[in-house]
Amino acid sequence: MTSLWLDGCAPIPTDAFQPEAQFDSVIVGAGLTGLATALMLARSGMRVAVLEGRSVGAVTTGNTTGKVSLLQGTMLSRMRKNATDKVLSAYVDANAAGQGWLLDYADHRGIPYDVRDAITYATTLDGLDRLDAEYAAARIAGLPVSEEHDAGLPFAVEGALLLRAQAQLNPMDVLRALAADLRELGGLIVEGERVTGVSASDPAVVTSTSGVTRATAVVLATGAPILDRGLYFAKTEANRSYAAAFVVPGDIPRGMYLNAESSTRSLRTAIGPDGRELLLAGGNGHIAGRAKSPALHLAELSAWAEQTFPGAQRTHWWSAQDYRSANQIPFVGWLPRGRGRIYVATGYNKWGMTNAVAAALSLTANLTDTEEPEWARVMHHRVTHPAAIAAGAAFNAGVGKAIATGWAAAEFEGPTIAQDALPPAEGTGIVGHGRDRAPVAVSTVQGETCALSAVCTHLGGVVRWNDAELSWDCPLHGSRFAADGSVLEGPAVKRLPRVT
Repeated sequence: MTSLWLDGCAPIPTDAFQPEAQFDSVIVGAGLTGLATALMLARSGMRVAVLEGRSVGAVTTGNTTGKVSLLQGTMLSRMRKNATDKVLSAYVDANAAGQGWLLDYADHRGIPYDVRDAITYATTLDGLDRLDAEYAAARIAGLPVSEEHDAGLPFAVEGALLLRAQAQLNPMDVLRALAADLRELGGLIVEGERVTGVSASDPAVVTSTSGVTRATAVVLATGAPILDRGLYFAKTEANRSYAAAFVVPGDIPRGMYLNAESSTRSLRTAIGPDGRELLLAGGNGHIAGRAKSPALHLAELSAWAEQTFPGAQRTHWWSAQDYRSANQIPFVGWLPRGRGRIYVATGYNKWGMTNAVAAALSLTANLTDTEEPEWARVMHHRVTHPAAIAAGAAFNAGVGKAIATGWAAAEFEGPTIAQDALPPAEGTGIVGHGRDRAPVAVSTVQGETCALSAVCTHLGGVVRWNDAELSWDCPLHGSRFAADGSVLEGPAVKRLPRVT
C-alpha cells in the first residue's frame, strides 16, 4: 500500500539531530502544516527545527487526494448548523488565504498544478436537499457557486454545484519545495525523531528519540496533538478514508468531484509515475479503529470505480486519517496550559491542503507578534453552539462504548494466547488474552509473528487488527501501530510493548 504521491518519490534531503540545541521554534511534524509554518517562521528570521517521527509526508499529507478547493462537498452547510454565519464566512476566508498562498508559492517555485472546476453532486433526492443547503451556505460565505443539472459524469445525477477555477496537485511536490527552501534558510528537518514530550518551561524542552531540544515556542503539527493538555483527543474524531488510482480506457471526467451523500465518492485525475493519466477515486471512510474490516471498505470503493468506469484497472491504493471537530471548525492556536509557548493545529476534516496553510499563516502571526488576519480572530474566538456540544458528547459516547466492548471481547470472547499456540495466518491478527487475562495482540506479517500488549499506550483502549494496512488501530482516538508495535500515528507516542 503506497499512495500515488509516495510511489517512487525520491528521498527528501534532511538533517541529523543536534542534541541539546536551542531554536526559536521547534515544529513537531513534517506534513504541510509543519513545513509551511516552519518556512514562514524562517522567513521572518527565526531559527527553526522540524522533528518528524517517520519521514516527510509519511502520514496525512502524502496520502491526501491533493485537492486545493474552497468548495468542499457539503462542509459549509454542516458547519452552519454548528456556527454563526460570521464564523462560516471566516472559515471560507481562511481557506481562500491558504489556497492563495499555496498556489502563489507553487507559481513561484514552478510546482505544477491543474486548474479544475470543483463539483459537488447528488445522486438522490436526499442528496439534492443537501445541495440546496450547501448552495445557501456558500452564497452567505461569498462563494460564487452555480447550480447545475449536468455534472459531466458517466451516470445520472439529481443536481450539482460548481465552483470554477480551483486546483489539484501532487502534495509531495509542495513538501519537497518547502523542505528545500527551509533548509536553505538554515532550518533543520530531522526524520525518525519521534517527540514523546514537551515541557512548557522557559525555554520549552522537547524530548524525542535522540535526546532533548529547547525552543522559545513549539508547534504541534501532528494531526492529533501528541500532548493531552486541552483534551483535543476528546474534542476531535479520527476518521480513516481510502483512495485508489485507476487506468481507465476512454475519457476521464475533468473536474474534481465529491458527492453530497453520506457514502463519500471523490474523483479527480492525476498523472501516474509512468506518465499515464489516472482516475483517483476516494471515500468509504469510517471512524478509525472501529471498522470490522477496513479491507472491505477499500474493496467496495474499488468495485464502485470498476463498475462506474468499465475496464478500470487499479494501480495504487492507500488511506489517510483526518480529524474533525464537533463544530467542523479547526483548532488552531495556543495550547491550554502551554504558558503561551506551545501551539497546536488540528481538525481539518479532510481539507488539509487549504486549512493547513491557513493554520500556518495564523500560527506565524501568533509567533511573530504580527497582527492576526481578521478571519483568524473570528475563528479562534467563537461560541460553542448546542449542536456542537451534542456532537462532542456523541464522540465521547462512542469512545466509551469502544472501551467497554474492546475489553469485554478480549477477556471473554478472545482466545487464550499461549506461547505454543499456532501463529495467525499470514496477513492476519487476533486479539485475545494471556493467562493473566491482559489483552494480547498477535499478528503475522511477512513471515514474522509478533505478540504485543493489545492495550493502546495512549489511554488504554484495546486495539483492533486493520486487515487492509496490517496495523493495530485503537478505536478510542485513532492511534495506530505497525505489526511490530511501533507508532504510526495518532496521539500515542509510545510503542505497543512485546509480550513473551
